[in-house]
Amino acid sequence: MDTSARIMIVGAGVVGCSTAYHLARAGVTDVLVVDQGPLFATGGSSSHAPGLVFQTNASELLTKLAAYTVERFSAEELDGRRCFHQVGGIEVAATEARWDDLERKRGLAAAWGVPAELIGPNEVHDRIPQLDPSRIHGGLYVPTDGIAKPVRAAEAMAREATRRGVRFRGNTEVIGFDVTGGRVRAVRTTDGSVEVETVLCCAGIWGPKIGSLAGVSIPVQPVAHQYAVTGPTADLGASKAAGGDEVTQPLLRHQDCSMYFRQIHDRWGIGSYQHRVLPVQAADLAPSAPRGGGAEAPSDGGAWKGMSSVHPFTPQDFKQPWDDACELLPALGRAEIAEGMNGLMLFTADGMPVLGPSREIDNFWVAEAVWITHSAGVGRAMSEWLTEGSPRLDLRAADLRRFEEFAHSSSYVAERSAQSFREVYDVIHPQQPPARPRPLRTTPFHEREEQLGAVFLEANGWERPHWYDCNEHLVAGREIVAPGEWAGRYFSPIVAAEHLAARERVAMFDMTSLARAEVSGRGALELLQRLTTNQLDRKPGYVTYTLMLEHTGGIRADITVARLSETEFQVGCNGPRDIAWLRRHADETTAVRDITGGTCCIGLWGPKARDVLAPLADEDVSHEAFRFFRAKRLHVGEVPVTALRLSYVGELGWELYTSAEFGRRLWDLLAAQGTEHGIFPAGRGAFNGMRLEKGYRAWGGDMSSEHDPDEAGLAFAVKPDKGDFVGRDALLRRREQPVRRRLCCLRIDDGTVLMGSEPVFAGSGRTTAGFTTSAGYGHSAGASLAYAWIPAELAEPGTELRVSYFDRRHPATVVADPVFDPDMSRMRC
Repeated sequence: MDTSARIMIVGAGVVGCSTAYHLARAGVTDVLVVDQGPLFATGGSSSHAPGLVFQTNASELLTKLAAYTVERFSAEELDGRRCFHQVGGIEVAATEARWDDLERKRGLAAAWGVPAELIGPNEVHDRIPQLDPSRIHGGLYVPTDGIAKPVRAAEAMAREATRRGVRFRGNTEVIGFDVTGGRVRAVRTTDGSVEVETVLCCAGIWGPKIGSLAGVSIPVQPVAHQYAVTGPTADLGASKAAGGDEVTQPLLRHQDCSMYFRQIHDRWGIGSYQHRVLPVQAADLAPSAPRGGGAEAPSDGGAWKGMSSVHPFTPQDFKQPWDDACELLPALGRAEIAEGMNGLMLFTADGMPVLGPSREIDNFWVAEAVWITHSAGVGRAMSEWLTEGSPRLDLRAADLRRFEEFAHSSSYVAERSAQSFREVYDVIHPQQPPARPRPLRTTPFHEREEQLGAVFLEANGWERPHWYDCNEHLVAGREIVAPGEWAGRYFSPIVAAEHLAARERVAMFDMTSLARAEVSGRGALELLQRLTTNQLDRKPGYVTYTLMLEHTGGIRADITVARLSETEFQVGCNGPRDIAWLRRHADETTAVRDITGGTCCIGLWGPKARDVLAPLADEDVSHEAFRFFRAKRLHVGEVPVTALRLSYVGELGWELYTSAEFGRRLWDLLAAQGTEHGIFPAGRGAFNGMRLEKGYRAWGGDMSSEHDPDEAGLAFAVKPDKGDFVGRDALLRRREQPVRRRLCCLRIDDGTVLMGSEPVFAGSGRTTAGFTTSAGYGHSAGASLAYAWIPAELAEPGTELRVSYFDRRHPATVVADPVFDPDMSRMRC
């Protein structure tokens, strides 16, 4: 047994083998991969998964990971046998709502670069003759989808990794970790102890157990998923006995009934998410114990018996799915279920994987809750992250550190993961809030907001008012442009009225959910200067908008930094991931404290904001005394407040922060003082629309680590001459080449209100030029707006484009950015 390794990968399933393969190709070969089961049918989900790869997803990240998985597996063979059957995939619609969803999904496919087309019922029948075309409206056909052979692919990649020097050890269980100084020094296994520099956990359903041995929380939930295989059927031409291909027909997904189908020679494999949620406690899992081994995934049944990752089939849960299957594929009425299983797989609170370094241990990394569909893509991304310091794809939505402490609780993980299972094939609106557990995080203003008729949506556990029913009177006399049914799913005319009234009067916005950190100590300035792009070495009382970059020069985050004293800063962040980044780079001279939960914030914005604040403040808040992008500590009545003169909505005003116990008093003081000035509470709907027409970028929506500041229109926030900072050299190298793409503002000329992620076309052709990001209606500008990534040569104002929405193209024009108050005079008065 090896006694040392630069990187130890725990788990030799398809994710672990893919990571090892890509590490080896990158020249990192001092890698040891261990698994408690035999190589390479190790007994986890890679060993029992049916292998369907449908690439198109509302997530750009998941679609890109899937597209690379198709590319990688299509290029792999093992002893002359293919690792991927590229037979195509069809998702069918049995309802109008699903057909609408497929029209949207066709746009997503185009936006993310996946070839797809909508086809009629008879065209679906031509490709899958067993299907009753009278039952469907049509389907979305993706010719590059197919069936992966995950065990075969894992062994093929492992062979190449081995050839390059990587070591694999089966039947080797991890039983503990030696951790000192916040790092794993050695991994204890049943074959001895191994000194390591880095550990990557790819143990699948056993991941939480492995993590707990090191003191690392991995917030995932094993859940059983039903899969059945029929006996031989006469309607499938290719048979195993005749030596035909295992699968020749396209994959079939019947999402209206939460089911999928695949051919297995002359039999059908049928999977269902229609059944009750069947969670399993990670602590109750037995070690892997598959029968035999070899390179064949048991998609055709039998070989999965004896695996602890497979639970007994529950026929009562399959009764309705079987009836639904026979209705769609009438030939199944002459078949019977030969065998089935309830195979375990991992779910998370938001349906995304958990990837990257852990919060607790510096060198303990995770790649869990990864479907076969995304496995090779995740392996490549993890290799890049481990060797280059950051992955080339933006993994923010899958970063393990996106979850705050409450989201690691067993009750939260169980509740939300169960919901993720139930919603696998549901039509989910981008703004749709979870049903449970709510309310979870409420601000000190919550009682007042409820009294005022707030309609709440949810973000990161926070209850956030989207609009207030008490403002219905503001609608009278205004011409309100309402979005269509889909874009307007969570819209009220009150949203538009609040938007317009805030530009006329003054409104209070609950901004408490915005993450913030206190960075303090004698090393605070040096830390922030090293991690950010703008000049922060300014006098106390200044606020600076700045960026944090990856080592590649891509935008890791945008933040605001208020210098409150020589050694104390308040940093406005995008979430816990940013705070974790600050902590990861801080030394003993600097403290980084998350102050979000103990504080609250009101955005007091509008032309009459000063009229409300001035009589209450014990400091001069005139423009001359309290200028734009400045900070002051003052009292509002009795309430101690940190006031930042910022405005994310493009109006005069302040962000007013105080500790949570003073929150309700702050609200009441402002509300009472503002009565004569027409003050009112406004929700996130108005906030988002005002932000959009003001041209303020939203990190994670409009830009990410795949974009640099110049492309995103944020070059003003970069000061290379201030000295070295993370990403500086890479950004300067990028600047040696012309900008290839830009984030631009589009006006949708026929007034159609978009949702974001729609493909953009330069002409009447089928090739996409880009895709939209933030979208909505600019009620003050009187126009439907969307930001979009497009080639630099198309970015000039006046360029005519087309945007596809529900598979229909709408005229759009590039316009100057921002469309509202471009000289910023309203904020600087």
